[in-house]
Amino acid sequence: MTKTIFICLYFICILCSCNTTPDPAQIDKWKQEIVNAEHAFAKLVSEEGIHKGFTTFAADDAVLMRNNQFIAGKSAIDTLYNGTNATNLQWAPDFVDVSASGDLGYTYGSFTVTSVDSTGNTIENRGVFHTVWQRQADGTWKYVWD
Repeated sequence: MTKTIFICLYFICILCSCNTTPDPAQIDKWKQEIVNAEHAFAKLVSEEGIHKGFTTFAADDAVLMRNNQFIAGKSAIDTLYNGTNATNLQWAPDFVDVSASGDLGYTYGSFTVTSVDSTGNTIENRGVFHTVWQRQADGTWKYVWD
């Protein structure tokens, strides 16, 4: 009988833990934190360049996909963007969502890259970005995919 009661209590605890819903205010707070991180990221890129922004906001294990290649790890991202601060990159998130646990989130929106080619012509490219954010141990948000 004791074993049956224990098993029933165990399954009740499992079911109750699966049905917990986070407070909507907490979800909104986490979403705002991610939006704030995205804006701070864009501001740093605007003020100090792509290299500084992309290395500062990268998690240690972040991954970028550029020119159909994966750039894996903060060190590789540092190498990729070293010396590319002259390019103008602007973006803002149009959408944000966050996991119920508040440890992962994502944004997407439009970006514009403006650069000058070797002949002095200005080239402007527009596109859509998608960034996955992860809460770090210190509570900050860093991107793990861009």
